[in-house]
Amino acid sequence: MASDHDIYLFREGTHTRLADWLGCHLRPTGGADFAVWAPNAESVAVIGDWNAWSGDADGLHLRGDGTGIWQGFAGQAQHGQAYKYRIYSHHGQHVAEKADPFALYAEAPPATASKVWSLEYTWGDQAWMSTRGANNALDAPMAVYEVHLGSWRRHPDGHFYSYRELAQALADYVKHMGFTHVELMPVTEHPFYGSWGYQTIGYFAPTARYGTPQDFMYFVDHLHQQGIGVLLDWVPSHFPADAHGLGYFDGTHLYEHADPRQGFHPEWNSSIFNYGRHEIRSFLISSGLFWLSQYHVDGLRVDAVASMLYLDYARGPGEWIPNRHGGRENLEAIAFLQTLNRAVYREHPDTLTIAEESTAWPRVSRPVEMDGLGFGMKWNMGWMHDSLSYMQEAPIHRSHHHHRLTFAMVYAFTENFVLPLSHDEVVHGKGSLLGKMPGDHWQQFANLRAYLGFMWAHPGKKLLFMGAEFGQRREWTHDGELEWWVAALEGHAGLQRFVAQLNRVYRSTPALYQMDFSPDGFEWVAADDAPLSVYAFVRRPRHDGGGAGAPVLVVSNMTPVPRTNYLLGVPVAGFWRELLNSDAQEFGGSGWGNLGGVEAAPVRAHGRAQSLCLTLPPLATLILECSPHA
Repeated sequence: MASDHDIYLFREGTHTRLADWLGCHLRPTGGADFAVWAPNAESVAVIGDWNAWSGDADGLHLRGDGTGIWQGFAGQAQHGQAYKYRIYSHHGQHVAEKADPFALYAEAPPATASKVWSLEYTWGDQAWMSTRGANNALDAPMAVYEVHLGSWRRHPDGHFYSYRELAQALADYVKHMGFTHVELMPVTEHPFYGSWGYQTIGYFAPTARYGTPQDFMYFVDHLHQQGIGVLLDWVPSHFPADAHGLGYFDGTHLYEHADPRQGFHPEWNSSIFNYGRHEIRSFLISSGLFWLSQYHVDGLRVDAVASMLYLDYARGPGEWIPNRHGGRENLEAIAFLQTLNRAVYREHPDTLTIAEESTAWPRVSRPVEMDGLGFGMKWNMGWMHDSLSYMQEAPIHRSHHHHRLTFAMVYAFTENFVLPLSHDEVVHGKGSLLGKMPGDHWQQFANLRAYLGFMWAHPGKKLLFMGAEFGQRREWTHDGELEWWVAALEGHAGLQRFVAQLNRVYRSTPALYQMDFSPDGFEWVAADDAPLSVYAFVRRPRHDGGGAGAPVLVVSNMTPVPRTNYLLGVPVAGFWRELLNSDAQEFGGSGWGNLGGVEAAPVRAHGRAQSLCLTLPPLATLILECSPHA
């Protein structure tokens, strides 16, 4: 039951554990306690399997403290039974029967009721949990594999894999491919499968499509035991208007703004949370932290942050209401995000919050104390757009667009960036990642290998959507599984081997990840060779005593013309070993290269006393690491 302090935090908008006392809670002696927030209701009853869905059997009573919370005990309720709340408003108007906003589990769609449930589970991931702070740190390697669980793999008859089946298959695959984390497109319960989870109704329930809450716990547990982090896509920006959901919950606009200029999302045909309402902030913060605590999730990727920050997002003149200063910033949403991030890093400092924010909003990944939003990282949508548009150019034209690959370094250290090649880039007619690459069959694969090599060596953490690692030809669809059959074909198999090796090199080379967010970890060598479309830069590890490893040189030749005797200045003398060559024959390349490495010569180039004379393979990225002479 709620204490006076609980009520205070709930009404203040800072409660982080509302699910401890709101929702349905089984008693060890039988029956279940129910509590629901419906301040404008005339009456509330729990209807379910145990009382023949009758509103006369288990009425709730309104607390006398003005919170608007209705609570009561249903002695016949049992684990696994379905239920809803039947709510009548103050106006005597019957409100549609509502699912429990704090339900731990729900009926499998298209059914819409909540289920009486508890979350007992014996975890086996203690080793991961004791060290996950290091795995999620800003100076750790992070190569994220973004997954939609319903379409990664399916049974031959088209049925979904369960959470437990996915745990085994996905962990084995991700481990083999060398990714450090998986990021799940939303698994919070959602009525419409085609929304990919982004139209969420169950903010405390994993979708029943793939199993029970304990099955999802097993999924996270097993990945952790295999050394793989789990990030969850989480959507506090909007929710669908389905009759059993949060909309018009107690006969009023309780969770959403009443004015459609604030409460209706024109792009997604959904409702927008009222962040100015303290109880809504507590609800959402409790949801976010619930996944971190109850399900051991390692971080939240917060969806559509830009839509939250701007009152005029996707709206024309006269379609939005300015803030109290006359501006377009959503001050209440800003305060919510700051409170959320403070709570996450206070209670789970070994986890992450990552913003999908597509504008130039300042200090997204800076602490609240520095007037930031408080996220740990931010998706670099600018890099994604610029680099993809560059790669889609025919190589003969790339010299005219050289800056698209260099511009990101102008702002690379203003935020803690993740470089995302996500599901958004391979849907709605955009084609597949491989399909974006110009040229013939061989050149498409060479372009994609060169691009991924450049991306993995570029400052910032990495994210790649499933299927891109083996060059799926068709764009992604949620109906059916990935085109796994193509992974055995020439080109596709080589690309898959390349990504696996790329991840191995990345994770074993501190220079490629330790200093992602500091200008001290990056130095251009050749940023202006537009005529030949060559890019070269140095990445460095830490030099504070905690670092290990040597600097690396990264060179990308973005034309199909091999370059011989290409001189590049390097910061130190020694033998520069070729760690990775995307043109290697084992990856499907032509086999041009430098016979394993090159010795630096005392020849000045690019303002440095030492230089390498390299062969640059066609449409390829090289990564070389220095072994200084004693």
